[in-house]
Amino acid sequence: MSEARPPLGADRLEDAARLEGGAPGPGGLTDPLGAAAVLLGSDGRIDMWSPQAERLFGYTADEAVGRDAVSLLVRPAHRDDARKLFAEVLETGRSWTAEFPARHKDGSTRIAEFRTVRLTDSRGRVFGLGMVTDRPKEQRRERGVALSLELVAQSPIGLGVLDDDLRWLSVNPALAAMHGLPMADHIGRTFREVLPGARFRMAENALRQVLRTGTPIVDRYVVGRTPADPTADRAWSVSYFRLDDRDGRVLGVGTCVVDVTDRHRSAQEADRARWRLAVIADGSARIGTSLEVEQTARELADVVVPELADFAEVDVLDSVLRDDGGEPGLEHPRFRAVATKGTEAVEAAGSFGAPGRLVSYAPDHLAAQCLGTGRPGLITHADCRSLLRIARDADGASLLARAGVHTAMAVPLRARGRILGVLGMARSRTCEPFDEDDQTLAGELASRAAVSIDNARLHQRLRSTAETLQRSLLPQLPPAHPRLELAARYCAAQASSEVGGDWYDVIPLGDGRVALVIGDVMGSGVPAATTMGRLRTATSTLAGLGLAPAQVLGHLDRITDGLDPYIATCVYAVYDPARGVCCLANAGHLPPAVVRPGKPPALLDLPTGTPLGVVGDAPFESTDVDLVPGDRLVLYTDGLVETRDRAIDERLEDLLHLLDIPDEPVEETCDRLLAELRHPDDRDDVALLIARPKDA
Repeated sequence: MSEARPPLGADRLEDAARLEGGAPGPGGLTDPLGAAAVLLGSDGRIDMWSPQAERLFGYTADEAVGRDAVSLLVRPAHRDDARKLFAEVLETGRSWTAEFPARHKDGSTRIAEFRTVRLTDSRGRVFGLGMVTDRPKEQRRERGVALSLELVAQSPIGLGVLDDDLRWLSVNPALAAMHGLPMADHIGRTFREVLPGARFRMAENALRQVLRTGTPIVDRYVVGRTPADPTADRAWSVSYFRLDDRDGRVLGVGTCVVDVTDRHRSAQEADRARWRLAVIADGSARIGTSLEVEQTARELADVVVPELADFAEVDVLDSVLRDDGGEPGLEHPRFRAVATKGTEAVEAAGSFGAPGRLVSYAPDHLAAQCLGTGRPGLITHADCRSLLRIARDADGASLLARAGVHTAMAVPLRARGRILGVLGMARSRTCEPFDEDDQTLAGELASRAAVSIDNARLHQRLRSTAETLQRSLLPQLPPAHPRLELAARYCAAQASSEVGGDWYDVIPLGDGRVALVIGDVMGSGVPAATTMGRLRTATSTLAGLGLAPAQVLGHLDRITDGLDPYIATCVYAVYDPARGVCCLANAGHLPPAVVRPGKPPALLDLPTGTPLGVVGDAPFESTDVDLVPGDRLVLYTDGLVETRDRAIDERLEDLLHLLDIPDEPVEETCDRLLAELRHPDDRDDVALLIARPKDA
């Protein structure tokens, strides 16, 4: 039969060699295994001999082709078994695999594994194809493959392969668990089908980029939700690399995924902690810049929105604002909205009501419960019923529902053991519900604001007390004086400081004379107002003794010296209409201004003595100046002209310029001076007294 076959000569061997070692072709599994291919005729002679066979057994093709394979390659002890197995393959067509000690050309023995199958050509001729491998080498490779498979299967790192259309070819158990789908449900499905949602589109784009460029992407963060945990975000560190064959053709892309959710959440917690500290620092700087309740409440709302909430309302108990001294009633508390703020439309923000309104909440309202228990109230997930516990009424709840409010919180404003009001907050745009950390942060901000509100309340009480005391000590101008037109004003400090010790007085004397007094006790508050009252009383007493102005100031100096640590400035003047003369003495006070018809206003050049209480026995001088009908004498305290940003000389020039209006009624002059020279932020009080002699 062998003679009838066309010879398989050198040309066929060269063709085979070119296929196996010449031009590049697709790689196969036999290449890394080094499997040798041997084609045997039905007589057992070698018909084709591959280069791998030459490397395995040492014989060249010329040395092997045509020779009996068993005699050439198998040791004598195993030749009968080998021929029997070969004949069985040709007769039955069943393949077999067996290990034999194979003989190398150099005489050594190698354990080889033979895999033999029957082949039939178009003429019906039968051949035997043997695939022979070096068994020890193959075992090492098998162990390596088994190890690799187990590593992939047991690895906690998610591993997967997708083809160039991004369809899953394989995934390991770890990746399947991350996706929340069985491994079999991945195969054949696209990346987008397994991981839908906009948050995975960047990952899909990255995979396509790796397929296109071949450049790996390493350690990229992806955050999203999968069926494995649909209620919470998870984070993964992903790496992508392209898979190519030996000829550079793209096979697909490999993925390596590590679950870093714990690390991601820890980083988020650290970021939130830093953010909370930043909000507290911002609140410390912005809340409590004034001693005004309304301003402090607005500052609190400005910090809370939008950093912590989308809506905020600061409600203060009406009893606190009225400062009636009693504890707030817990059964029917009345709140006054002091400040509101919202990021949504005005209509939705109006669901909390406008500042200044007075309201009583139902017992189940969040603010009422917060006041009753003294603890924060939290609604994590708001529904239609719970919105009624947030808004002022049913209409307000509807507005909140349309705005998308889904969570709310109320925190007590507590200071010095007393609840002053409630800070209410809600979220609509912010997706996350309020949690305990938000509650703690809101409580910290509310506590800081509450202390400032309480300070403002206490300050307002002291201020009101001092102002009431001071106004009660100031004189009532005579309803009419036959020879003198009078106008006077007292203005407390308009900024958030306490009232001072400024005063004026008009004291009728005998023979038609009138004493005119202006003074300023240095200091503020109730003590300064009290000292002012004592000096005014002493001045009235001394004026009745008929003493000269310098003598009156001398006595007042000794009295003030006993009122340590207070000192005061004062101008004491006595106007005598019969003589048309005004006699004045000055104790460290700003000089009076005089306005005469047809002449520019001027400051009186008086000897300036020391302030009262500095020496205790200082000399003072009296000075006579003409003061006739039509003239105006202007007495004032430093609060009218002193400012922080301009020199006193410039301000005195401004005063004289404003006085340069002839025949203006003294009442109008008082009002115009205060309007032009005073500023809302001035921190000193003002006393102003204008006198104009008139004909009998």
